[in-house]
Amino acid sequence: MKKKSNFFFQAIHLSRISHLAAAKRENDMIQIENCAVSRLAQTDLTAPEFGKIPTDHMFIAYYRNGEWEEGKIIPFGNLLLSPFTLALHYAQSVFEGMKAFRTGNGKAVVFRPEAHYNRLSASMERMCMPIMPKELFVNAVLAFVSLEKEWIPTVEGGALYLRPLVFASEARVGVKIADEYIFLIMACPSVPMYAKPLSVKVETSFSRAAEGGTGAAKCAGNYGAVFYPTLEAKHEGFDQVIWTDAKTHSFIEESGTMNVMLVKNGTLTTPPTSGTILQGITRDSLLTIAREMGVPVEERRISVDELKQGLKDGSITEVFGTGTAAVVIPINKIGIQNEQFSIDGSFDTMIKLNRKLSEIRNGLEPDTQGWNVFVN
Repeated sequence: MKKKSNFFFQAIHLSRISHLAAAKRENDMIQIENCAVSRLAQTDLTAPEFGKIPTDHMFIAYYRNGEWEEGKIIPFGNLLLSPFTLALHYAQSVFEGMKAFRTGNGKAVVFRPEAHYNRLSASMERMCMPIMPKELFVNAVLAFVSLEKEWIPTVEGGALYLRPLVFASEARVGVKIADEYIFLIMACPSVPMYAKPLSVKVETSFSRAAEGGTGAAKCAGNYGAVFYPTLEAKHEGFDQVIWTDAKTHSFIEESGTMNVMLVKNGTLTTPPTSGTILQGITRDSLLTIAREMGVPVEERRISVDELKQGLKDGSITEVFGTGTAAVVIPINKIGIQNEQFSIDGSFDTMIKLNRKLSEIRNGLEPDTQGWNVFVN
């Protein structure tokens, strides 16, 4: 497969504007089958447990006979699948995590849908899946959020978490690239996944991903493979792990559900994305905001030894995770090779960046990057 340079975040501004305008015009053309009775009135949106409460509807589209069909919005419900469904056997399944927010004037916005489309497409390409047209993805997201926007919690940090999912639906046992796929969009009301600072263990035995593997793809198999070492870390009293490179276990990469950032001598520092690190949308957003605010930024490899020494001598004053579900969360305890380090700082840089990101998402600060796409 031909490689793409800067695939995730590149876009020509004028073409992006015209594309999103077309999506807005066409999202009300998607067929909608309304549920008989909404569950919204019986749902407490003040503190929803993450990932537990589906909204009333879901979007579904099929890839059959060599092309993606238009799809429709239907009541949320179970799928009827064959036990031969290829995704169940060979993990040809990718997904995204994205969010819709409510602005101060009550309008609903989807945050960076094109960036999520780009990342989903790259994951699909890596997993030999037929990439869907951008119009199909964006139209579906906007139409779906338009229908479900009342599910967005109005509490601080509240959002509608969106889960686009594509998986091989062909019914056949046999190792092969599937000829049929299902594209779904589901949603649940959410607040940030973590309510308190995290303790993490720097993992130097197990690996999340290796060069040449699927580490940069948001595919299902990447997540199942990390359960065991994460469980072991929890037995040791940690919430998550920070993964290190598979070859030498000498350089930190990312955490279980997040990219990792730290502040060293006043500079925001994070490992560069690569074939083993997911291209985080929140990560990219924070780096952009930091540069706009004049915060020094470095994207470079960070060794375990550097992290350890920086925590010892105090040159590293903040470590935090970033992700769509996690949003921005401080890490206040780190275990490294039988030593534990506490971070007792005020996390000023993290708080400043997170506040700016939240205000942009909620329409309280100018959206100079055009990240928010308003829903009709």
